[in-house]
Amino acid sequence: MATNIPPAIAKIALDGNLTPRQMRRIIIDMVLRNGKSGTGSAHEFMHRRTAMNPWPDLRPILKDVEWAIVGGVATRAYMPERMTKDLDILVHEKDGEAVIKSLEGAGYRIASKLAIPGYLMLSPDGTEVDVIFGNYRWLKKALSDLGKDPAGYPVLKLPYLVMMKMNAQRVRDIGDLGTMLGWASDSDLDEVRAVIREFAPEDLDDLESLIFIGKKEKDFPADN
Repeated sequence: MATNIPPAIAKIALDGNLTPRQMRRIIIDMVLRNGKSGTGSAHEFMHRRTAMNPWPDLRPILKDVEWAIVGGVATRAYMPERMTKDLDILVHEKDGEAVIKSLEGAGYRIASKLAIPGYLMLSPDGTEVDVIFGNYRWLKKALSDLGKDPAGYPVLKLPYLVMMKMNAQRVRDIGDLGTMLGWASDSDLDEVRAVIREFAPEDLDDLESLIFIGKKEKDFPADN
């Protein structure tokens, strides 16, 4: 059965197939229309950085290639840890075959192809690991200067994680962006702006809107 396309979406995409930028714009506009200050969580909680959810340590397996954790697991370096069903890692497409072979040698197996270049693999204990083959213009620069999450695992630094999530098509990713940007320091935000300005200047307006939304959520109400 065909899904009825809401008029507001049909005006932008008759078939309902929104691009990541169009979807992001709709969500930003909705939040800006309806958002209220002080709707977020307590500051103490928002500053927590934990690694309570166990994930495979791929560092010994992938020690000979450049790679980084991305997706939901990576966000725990920049906001409170949240649940997610799989571990996403990003490698350069030229290293993809070597990465798959290294993981298979450690007992991982391919379950399926991803919708984007890469594979869903299963660890020996059944943990889902998405191996994403990237060819982004910024990838070499990003993988040469990584951050670390609370477990010490390599993650993309905030500017490049923002780049990835701004091109995602899930509402959850937009929520992550608002939270990470809203609680980022001014110096971190300046770094994010510089990277977006260099690699995706057309997204600068949306970036500023997401920063505004995140900071608005961060504010406490004037009276309780």
